[in-house]
Amino acid sequence: MTFTNKPEIFSTICRMMLDSYEIFVNYTMPLGLHHLIGGDHYAPMPWNDRAPREDWTATYYHRASEDGIGFDRTRNGSGAVDQYFPPLNEIFNDINRCPEKYLLWFHRCAWDHRMKSGRTLWEELCAKYDEGVKGAIMLQKTWASLAGEIDPRRHTEVAQRLVIQVNDAKKWRNQILEYFSRFSKRAVPPLDV
Repeated sequence: MTFTNKPEIFSTICRMMLDSYEIFVNYTMPLGLHHLIGGDHYAPMPWNDRAPREDWTATYYHRASEDGIGFDRTRNGSGAVDQYFPPLNEIFNDINRCPEKYLLWFHRCAWDHRMKSGRTLWEELCAKYDEGVKGAIMLQKTWASLAGEIDPRRHTEVAQRLVIQVNDAKKWRNQILEYFSRFSKRAVPPLDV
């Protein structure tokens, strides 16, 4: 009600808010990657390997190397998968049943691991980061389409924040993929937006 009471505008804003979480995940830490941060917990720093505790570093969580990426939490790895109740622990433990959005949280995979999309893990990772950037741009465009429907001050303030989000999404994508490309020995495809 702060923005409008028009159902079609309200619906558009709700959709933006509901989509924003997945967009953020895609341009920061997709496919179960986690803790690719340092400093203020927002800056992309997948190379972060210094902290008072090893499990406070980005490298602890992604364990990227030439042979792959991900943290093996299966019964053949750390066994942490058994902290989850059945049947989830069985699903997460099986690489073929584990939802891909959690894949690298539970499994260590080769860069050429085939994903359900048919792409390799590297290609899928690049696609997810691209989806995140494209999603941020779409939020920005959708918000711009509401000009005249929201009071000018509030519309401008949100628009300014969405400029920051689009720039941040590109920064996260570029820095993280460039870092991981050193291990995967694969090129980062150009961003197609």
